[in-house]
Amino acid sequence: MDKENVEFMKKALEIASGNASTQGGGPFGAVIVKDGKVVSAAGNTVTPDNDPTAHAEVNAIRNACKELKTFDLSGCVLYTSCEPCPMCLSASYWARIGRIYYAAGRDDAAKAGFSDAFIYDQFDLPVNERSLPAERIMEEEGLQPFELWLRNENKRAY
Repeated sequence: MDKENVEFMKKALEIASGNASTQGGGPFGAVIVKDGKVVSAAGNTVTPDNDPTAHAEVNAIRNACKELKTFDLSGCVLYTSCEPCPMCLSASYWARIGRIYYAAGRDDAAKAGFSDAFIYDQFDLPVNERSLPAERIMEEEGLQPFELWLRNENKRAY
């Protein structure tokens, strides 16, 4: 473990600890680094923002994209106080994060009341067997936005 990784992880853990000891949000922190420099650092703000997507990693990704003026975080490294949940892991893939380092694992989070096992289990089920009902409707009409996208010569692919 090199000194730089320890420095960035300590920052993520400081944010998580600050949140855990105040009313600032859940006990999670994240830092995004590019070329050895912090471009974004954020904590979990689910409760103060009343936003279930305001996890530390998602907040850090949003801030990094604004800071770097891009939706593509290739070459960036995410340091997070805990193994990313399914949403945060997905967001990291969409953002093209180059690497993730985490401290606590998902089992550690579960012991503190933050279990994602239910969500992971739901992904393995067929859509019609999941606990959140989802039904496909207006299939033909649903294709129109994609057809328009494919014909749009000015689109910016992502």
